[in-house]
Amino acid sequence: MTRETTPRQDIYTRVTDSIIAELEKGVRPWEKPWSAEHAAGRVNRPLRHNGVPYAGINILMLWSAAMEHGFGSPMWMTFRQAKELGAHVRKGEKGSPVVYANTITRTDETDDGETVEQHIPFMKAYSVFNVEQIEDLPGHYYTKPAPRADGPQRIAHAEAFFANIGVKIVSGGTEASYNVALDRIRIPPIEAFRDADSFYATLGHEATHATRHPDRLARDFGRKTFGDEGYAREELVAELGAAFLCADLDLTLHVREDHAAYIDHWLGILKADKRAIFSAAAHAQRAADYLHGLQPNAEADPMPQISEVAE
Repeated sequence: MTRETTPRQDIYTRVTDSIIAELEKGVRPWEKPWSAEHAAGRVNRPLRHNGVPYAGINILMLWSAAMEHGFGSPMWMTFRQAKELGAHVRKGEKGSPVVYANTITRTDETDDGETVEQHIPFMKAYSVFNVEQIEDLPGHYYTKPAPRADGPQRIAHAEAFFANIGVKIVSGGTEASYNVALDRIRIPPIEAFRDADSFYATLGHEATHATRHPDRLARDFGRKTFGDEGYAREELVAELGAAFLCADLDLTLHVREDHAAYIDHWLGILKADKRAIFSAAAHAQRAADYLHGLQPNAEADPMPQISEVAE
């Protein structure tokens, strides 16, 4: 079986092709959930049946599935999990794919009689159903979030989060940016934004960029000049990182028109490399987890291992 036809490669191709289709329509799949069609105009990270959030590429896949089918609930489960809860998937409903990535260890013996271990990566796809496709679940599975009331100009929990990321944040100017040499984020004053959520979403974008610093996650795509492929790959990671952080912080992510030009760059990258969106989602997940790990109440190490997403 050739590499191009393995089940793992097929997963990369199917997921990438679906995201390419959305980008070709001018739509960023990671921004679609924040629309008026969704419950209360907001969205959380997709959740497993036990309330544990999905990570990485699975966030994008389930957000996209939720918008395609009009699901308002963030909760998903397998056919078997629904059955174990005394419920059943409605006849005719189709599941949505998610992926699981990990490694298996195989022990081999060399010609010299030495024992060596090989760590072999694998990925498999399986289907999950939104709770809106399932009947007879306990009542709390069908509870939808109430609309979030308009908050004050400053959002306290978002302020606290970004105060703990270990990067100097300077207010001023007309453009947001991250300077890796100075390890500094510059962002226009909050009054320059149409609402507080837009301010913090932009701050999340730049904070994701800051995780590429050599003393943090040391992320490097070989970027040399403004607008080259490495630059576009880093921008894609920052866009996804901001989307993940907005979901975690209960913020609304608005379309950033200044990044419209990047869609063509991203299309070129995704069409040339079927693994690119998986890699970008994995890097964005690590960035978000790193920033969460810096918070005072963090239970995990600032650099957790992600087993659910594939490079």
